[in-house]
Amino acid sequence: MKISLFIPCYVDQFFPKIGISMIEVLERLGHQVDYPEGQTCCGQPAFNSGFTKEARSVAAAFMDHFANSDVVVVPSGSCCAMVKVFCPELFKDSPQFTQVEEVAGKTWEFSDFLVTRLQVLDVKAQFPARVTFHDGCHGLRELRIKEQPRELLRNVSGLELIEMDEAESCCGFGGSFSVKFPEISSAMTEIKTGSISQTNAEYVVSNDPSCLIQMQGYIARQRLSVKTIHLAEVLARK
Repeated sequence: MKISLFIPCYVDQFFPKIGISMIEVLERLGHQVDYPEGQTCCGQPAFNSGFTKEARSVAAAFMDHFANSDVVVVPSGSCCAMVKVFCPELFKDSPQFTQVEEVAGKTWEFSDFLVTRLQVLDVKAQFPARVTFHDGCHGLRELRIKEQPRELLRNVSGLELIEMDEAESCCGFGGSFSVKFPEISSAMTEIKTGSISQTNAEYVVSNDPSCLIQMQGYIARQRLSVKTIHLAEVLARK
């Protein structure tokens, strides 16, 4: 299968290893990976901030870049939800609506693509560590992704998955929310990282890089021993 990658802003600027890891996993499974040049943002930052016109302009360019792709895979529940859920709403009365629906229908979050579309649970990864998993809000609530990443983690050789009490609680990022309401955001992150610490896990895994950057910042400031890592990076280890 020829798979087109959508690499979100946070991956491009802060976590390029996530994109590389996703390629390694998909190629290990025998697929051809394509990166459509010229792709940029999906429009989520503008959309979440209420700039509908600007969000539509950015999202329209995204749709054009992936219009001819067979399937699009995203290492972010947040950006995937923008494409699949919010973009059809954004273009509801637009001439581009049909194209948007087509692109949305063939766009997948990484773990959901592996488990639901490819029916793959074991990617032959090895990661001897104790880990806990954080559910990003958009992936969990908009895309209903819950068991897919856990199924993949349970089949990683040497990995011990420990559930935290606050697995489904928000990490406090929420894009511009963390900037507009820093005190509330920090309090939410404190609850989340406290729950992570109670598991004595060595790593907290997520399928959303924006959540990882939020938790990583707090963990570093508090000098906690737990490390953050994206699901794709775990699955790339062998």
